[in-house]
Amino acid sequence: MTRKELIDNIYRKRSFLCVGLDTDPKKLPEVITTNVTNDDPVFSFNKAIIDATAPYCVAYKPNLAFYESMGWKGVRTLERTIEYIRVNYPDQFIIADAKRGDIGNTSRLYARSAFEHMGVDAVTVAPYMGEDSVTPFLGYEGKWVILLALTSNKGSHDFQLIENKEGTPLFESVIEKSKEWGTPDEMMYVVGATQGRMFEDIRRVAPESFLLVPGVGAQGGSLEEVCKYGMIDGQCGLLVNSSRGIIYASLNEDFAEAAAREARKLSDQMSKLLK
Repeated sequence: MTRKELIDNIYRKRSFLCVGLDTDPKKLPEVITTNVTNDDPVFSFNKAIIDATAPYCVAYKPNLAFYESMGWKGVRTLERTIEYIRVNYPDQFIIADAKRGDIGNTSRLYARSAFEHMGVDAVTVAPYMGEDSVTPFLGYEGKWVILLALTSNKGSHDFQLIENKEGTPLFESVIEKSKEWGTPDEMMYVVGATQGRMFEDIRRVAPESFLLVPGVGAQGGSLEEVCKYGMIDGQCGLLVNSSRGIIYASLNEDFAEAAAREARKLSDQMSKLLK
């Protein structure tokens, strides 16, 4: 999906919501797990969540760890989930949250897996090993690298805020250096919603780039603050992700309806904030 197509979808749907499909097989509703004829309960759960939330979001982000934890059956479930979105909701932007970050042939094979086999639009990549761990993911037409920059977890400050002798924090150095590898038409950055006004620093070094923003909802990030400091006029420039707050809004028989309500609530807020 190109940048223009993504922006068009955002303004057409008046939403920049990304739904994280972090589906834990141990947290499925009983209505799913007690169906003895269901040989793929995680897919059944995902399918119901996707059908319920698709009108209110522009992207889905399956986290690969939740599927890989189930072995080959989980990988098959992931493939079925991606295929279901592609066939039934082709306007959705699909992100493989894989956090890859190796070099040489390894990165090339990770890229081939994500873009040629799974057919996703984007993959999250860790930049710690430098240029040759990132560039193999670039160059696929209409595909994106989403580089970890300033994340929402507690430990993000362990390294990401370390300053060099000029006083520049590591996350800014990562963004500045990565701009030599890819353009804002093929590279986004992960910036956690919990980082607040630090979005101003991000926008100073990456004024045109899209940001994937986790941490709204269960992690307590403020959507209003993210938009105030991170939104790009006329282009939005944000994909705000919510996972647990949507897909686990209820564990009863109404789980899909509850997910739709939470997605619609966020989408309505986004519509008001969208410039």
